[in-house]
Amino acid sequence: MSNISAEKVKQLRDQTGAGMMDCKAALQESGGDFEKAVEYLRKKGVSTALKKAGRTASEGVITSYIHPGSRVGVLVEVNCETDFVARTKEFQDFAHEIAVQIAAMDPKYRTREEIPAQILDKEREILMAQLNDSGKPEKIRQQIVEGRLEKWYGESVFMDQPFVKDESLKMDQMITNHVAKFGENIVVRRYTRFKLGEGTEQGK
Repeated sequence: MSNISAEKVKQLRDQTGAGMMDCKAALQESGGDFEKAVEYLRKKGVSTALKKAGRTASEGVITSYIHPGSRVGVLVEVNCETDFVARTKEFQDFAHEIAVQIAAMDPKYRTREEIPAQILDKEREILMAQLNDSGKPEKIRQQIVEGRLEKWYGESVFMDQPFVKDESLKMDQMITNHVAKFGENIVVRRYTRFKLGEGTEQGK
């Protein structure tokens, strides 16, 4: 299908951040169906990210965000592969969005793999204890616990949290989309979130 309008290509690019040629190919592949084209680009983005995931990302930026009112602040390091990409406004805007996400959602862990085993075991134990008097078989209770753990991951783990600007995306998907956009591996390396008074008796 060759009669894909430039306006439709631009609209798809604005929504997904993918390159113009990728957007045109996605629309052609999906017969001009916009939603199918978005899905096509997401799948392509996942594939692209998987290929790039092992590549070294040692450039990037350290950026900060202070929430209005100056009671919450974030310092975050976001890495990419080249200084060229790191210096672009688009990458710096992306790093800023990561900082805003952390300020808003207060993730306790960056990835599921970083959760200490004893913390996870304790969480499972608490969730299971809540179901002890439910009368449900153990297998069913375990399924319920795993379902509630998924919800807990979505609240506590950065990569599992919904993106505050588009809750249809989890953060891992949002980052994957930007891997496809920038053509480089991207890693949110580390961050610190400060809340005024935290650690004092009043802020505990």
